[in-house]
Amino acid sequence: MKPDTLFDETFLRKLERLAIMSRRSMSGQLQGERRSTKRGQSVEFADFRPYATGDDFRRVDWNAYARLERLFIKLFVEEEDLSVHLLIDTSKSMDWGIPNKLWYAQRAAGALGYIALAGLDRVTVTGLGGPDGNGSYFPPHRGKAAAYDLFTFLQNLQSGGRTDLAPRLRSYSNKAALPGPLLLFSDLMDAGWADGLRSLASRRYEITVLQILSPDEVDPDLSGDLKLIDSETNSAVEITADFDLLARYKNNLTDWQTEIRRFCTARGIHYVPIVTSLPFDELLFAWLRQYMVLK
Repeated sequence: MKPDTLFDETFLRKLERLAIMSRRSMSGQLQGERRSTKRGQSVEFADFRPYATGDDFRRVDWNAYARLERLFIKLFVEEEDLSVHLLIDTSKSMDWGIPNKLWYAQRAAGALGYIALAGLDRVTVTGLGGPDGNGSYFPPHRGKAAAYDLFTFLQNLQSGGRTDLAPRLRSYSNKAALPGPLLLFSDLMDAGWADGLRSLASRRYEITVLQILSPDEVDPDLSGDLKLIDSETNSAVEITADFDLLARYKNNLTDWQTEIRRFCTARGIHYVPIVTSLPFDELLFAWLRQYMVLK
């Protein structure tokens, strides 16, 4: 798929009606299109306060002075941009399923990244993994003109290697500046997911975890004697896929996702389980709005 066909123009126009939700005000560097509770110098009046020594006389409300013979300073709603962080698990386990989990994550990240760019927020993308284990990095960009570069970057992401979420997320939390909304796209099939999220939660990120699984991982259609091979470690296990085993598998999956949800809830993290059979339009215009990721 070519970068300019990741989404068609009609779909991009629909995306521009959405916005990434921010659950608290962030300190942006540039005035963007997102309102903050801070009071600044934009064009929309918000309130006033008494004049204090050193205030800018250009902000004095002279009409109020004429009526009350007291000096007041005009306050305006300050609109700020956000730094939106998109982290994509590109380990080998993500290159699986129909529809493919990594492809689904790439499209989801592209859509959310475009929404942020259209809202004049800064967008940065990091691939966690890849064939060389070092991942890939898309530095901060702002504005819709960067959409082509964003889509090109996402489509060039390659899967490979092990997940290793704990050290990768710890490293990101230590290096990344300008905390803001952070969206992690991963199947979380790594024992270090909790330690990794704990590292991110220690910073001021507004974290959303989008756990992406394929239909055959949620409801496997298996039977008989099989040898299952781990796509990342090549370790093998022999099983007999009968009714009891599949029932235990589904119960364990439910318990695991319940554990993830509780872990995230306790730390103010949004947890969004996704199966790649979910139609993409429904993901963006219903599912993520229901989970208050988009508005």
